[in-house]
Amino acid sequence: MQRLLLICRHAETQDPYPLQPDFERELTQNGLLQAKRTGQWLREHFKTTDAILASPARRANVTAQQIAGRLYYDQEKIAFLPDLYNARETQLIQILSELPGEIKTVVLVGHNPGVTRLVRDLTSKLIGYLDPAEAVAVSIDLEKWEDVHYTTGQLIKQNY
Repeated sequence: MQRLLLICRHAETQDPYPLQPDFERELTQNGLLQAKRTGQWLREHFKTTDAILASPARRANVTAQQIAGRLYYDQEKIAFLPDLYNARETQLIQILSELPGEIKTVVLVGHNPGVTRLVRDLTSKLIGYLDPAEAVAVSIDLEKWEDVHYTTGQLIKQNY
C-alpha cells in the first residue's frame, strides 16, 4: 500500500537573544510567510493529510499550525510529540513506525539535521540540508508503518 510522508523543516526563526532557551525561539515575519506558502504548496499538490506530527518547540509548533490551516486540518488534532524535538533520524523512524494503519498521508514538522537525514535514509538520495520551511514528499510502499524500518521510498517532490 502506498503511503505518503510529507517531511518539513520548521520555518525561519529569530536569532536567540541572550539566555533564551532554544525551545522558545519564535518565527520571523518571513518565517510565518514561509510556513503559509509551504502549507499552500502541500494543499496544491497533496490536497490533505491524515495526520500532522510536530515538535512542540515554538518554531515547529507555529509552522505546523500554519500548515494545518492551509490543509483545512483541525489544529486541535496536531500531535505535538516531545520526542520530535531535535530528534535524530532513528527516533523519527521509530515514531513513524508507531503510526496506526489507517493513516496513509502524514506531515512531519521537525528540525535539522534529523529531518534531512530521515529523507536521505528513506530515499537513499544524498540531498542537501532542508532549508527553513522546505518540504519533501516521499512515497513509500508499506503494508504497515512498522515496516518503515527496512523499506526505501521514492522522493517525489520538493517545494524549493
